[in-house]
Amino acid sequence: MGRKAKITKEMVLEAAYELLDESGIGAVGIKPIAAKLGCSTQPVSWLFGSMTELKKELYMYSANKVFGGLPEAMQGKDAVDAFFVSGVWYISIACDHPNVFRFINVDDPVTTIGENIFGERSIFTEQMNGMAVDMLAEQFKISKEKVGEAVQNTVIYTHGLSVMMMWDSYRLSKEAACRMIFDMGVKLMKDIGIEIKEKKWEDLAAFL
Repeated sequence: MGRKAKITKEMVLEAAYELLDESGIGAVGIKPIAAKLGCSTQPVSWLFGSMTELKKELYMYSANKVFGGLPEAMQGKDAVDAFFVSGVWYISIACDHPNVFRFINVDDPVTTIGENIFGERSIFTEQMNGMAVDMLAEQFKISKEKVGEAVQNTVIYTHGLSVMMMWDSYRLSKEAACRMIFDMGVKLMKDIGIEIKEKKWEDLAAFL
């Protein structure tokens, strides 16, 4: 009889991610993960110690899975393109992976994970938003304060629309939602003196 394959953390996290993506965080448990891997519950429990620890690692694993390619997608683009690419990426996750989006961007971690793993961090101060402010302020020679307000308002709009798309089951198309983000971004940027041409939407639509 051959030796059984060793169960690794990566295998457990991938199985947990698949359950999350398919059915939501409520479906993620030691028994379902073990069933998906075709093993007993013992190695799953031993590797993480508790469901809180497993879900904490699942959060980071899921975030990397869906957002890990974003820096590369933004690389080499001008400030406006990079900013809108990040918005399209964000809303695409809400449309294509609604259960994952909900887990990492909407649900209260105290309820879903068992503790607040984010401290004082906020959607308004995430690294990508800071990068967008720095890039736009540098390119257009506008103060970070002005750019920051426009970026924050665009982020609020994008997040709200993404949450709506998460529940909407595609009654509004992903492309239409992305166009709404673009139009709002154009308006908010115009208010601070940044003119964005329609050609930018053509470039962005090609990214969808």
